[in-house]
Amino acid sequence: MRYAALSLVGLLTGLVGTIALAGPQQAGRVTDAEEAFLEFLDANGAVALIESGKVDRFEDKGLADWKRLSGERRLALRAALSRVGTVGVSGADAQAVAAMQKSLASRETDDSTAGVREQACKDAQRRDLDFAGMRAALVSCYVEFGDRLQFEGAVVDRGSALQLLHVLDEPARRKALFDAFVPLWAALNGRNEADSPYRRMIAMAAADGAKGGSEIDAAARAIGVESAEIERWLVQVLEAWRDASGPQMVEPWDYRYRNSVANREVAARIPADGLLPANERFYRDLGADLGRMGVVFDLAPRQDKSPFAYTEFLTRGRTVAGQWRMSVARVVATYPTGGIDSLNELVHENAHAVHVSAIRNRPAYMDWPDSVFTEAFADVPSWSVFEPAWQRRYLGTVVREAVSLRSLFSDVMLDVAWALFEMRMLREPSADPNAVWTEITSRYLHIVPHPEVPWWAMRVQLADSPGYMVNYGLGAVLTAEMRARTIESLGPFDAGNPAWYGWLSDRLLHYGSQRDTRSLMQELLGRPLSPAALLRQIERCRVPD
Repeated sequence: MRYAALSLVGLLTGLVGTIALAGPQQAGRVTDAEEAFLEFLDANGAVALIESGKVDRFEDKGLADWKRLSGERRLALRAALSRVGTVGVSGADAQAVAAMQKSLASRETDDSTAGVREQACKDAQRRDLDFAGMRAALVSCYVEFGDRLQFEGAVVDRGSALQLLHVLDEPARRKALFDAFVPLWAALNGRNEADSPYRRMIAMAAADGAKGGSEIDAAARAIGVESAEIERWLVQVLEAWRDASGPQMVEPWDYRYRNSVANREVAARIPADGLLPANERFYRDLGADLGRMGVVFDLAPRQDKSPFAYTEFLTRGRTVAGQWRMSVARVVATYPTGGIDSLNELVHENAHAVHVSAIRNRPAYMDWPDSVFTEAFADVPSWSVFEPAWQRRYLGTVVREAVSLRSLFSDVMLDVAWALFEMRMLREPSADPNAVWTEITSRYLHIVPHPEVPWWAMRVQLADSPGYMVNYGLGAVLTAEMRARTIESLGPFDAGNPAWYGWLSDRLLHYGSQRDTRSLMQELLGRPLSPAALLRQIERCRVPD
């Protein structure tokens, strides 16, 4: 999830501090502020849609009109919040104001590529960029180089290249495709000098985190544990994979191929133009109709499109003439090729979309919950595509269970490895990233060491939001817990279960930003979080001795 930057945090920071005991007459002022909050967010949603290149106009207005409206609504929100801040408000309203403050602060610190990029890749060589500017420049490298990889006389984008590494049968071709990433990696990390663009950026990220907290701190806070406990869980999960996956070492360009037999066995049944129909059918069987929800899909390729898949609010839910009008999401991704991994990603993004539509709360809470919960929930349905029951129903064929699950969890383990990599780099930003990555992947993933190659730099999130990968790595723990508890309560859902969406909406999704991950998971599970459910899933992948 990506947000446009705002400039209201200065106003809001002092607002909650003015809250005191207040009379009920001030409830109307908070209501006005919340309505202004929704109007402002909707204007920014329209700006982001048009800036993404999907359309030139939205609701009969162009970009200039929406930017003007965004500015006007910002001033209206400023005025409404100022009126609230002149007196105290009640406890519930104080919490609502705090939620708006948190939502706006998250946008202030997020400098995503969902809109127009202000830096070019070459700007990463500059020494005068601040943290946000440096991140933007490095993200641009993923567009300028990552979307223009040279392979066998053709241009391949980064996402397609990663898919091809799962299916190319010839080792020499896989190595050549892996080497096609070298210009991107060089743009990010030079020759691994101590002052390479990435190494300067990660030092900025560590300094920023020391002042205001990092993504890793936020994830730890969200689930109510210390960051050190998260690291212990990540290592425990990686050790389980090391023990279950067999001792044979594999080259980094062969890792995906060795573990993606399932992708190759079913690739012919999942063409690119079949990805969305399969998604729509699965979600209907789960009680969530993407068409009725009005999800806006942006799946066609175009120049300078975002280098990563994401889902965002387009419009926020609200009550209109006494009737609830649900939020609408837009899903952005590009799939030149099909396959089970592309399918998995699109199911993940559509889980974000149904999450958006499930949120039904007062306006202050019409936003995402904690990132770690948001990403973890999206994998609850996406993991299903690797289960035999899903494949039997939606593909008409079945891959052997252990083989199929290795296709899933080999990629999950890469995310866990990246999460651990970022934790260690943010803790010690002067460390050699190549060495840190090589130690992790050789120890736990059985990947042949290549400390001369910065192949850790395949993920754009490392540049866009340092530390964010913990939401995927740690999120796997939450995903396994949610899947196990849902199956225990409702029965299987891999082949559909019409009660699934309503049950999870009632228990987890409708709150929006009101509830934190810790309280949601505690209420769902009746106990603290544990990696045990994920460890059980990894054991299903065990390679026979």
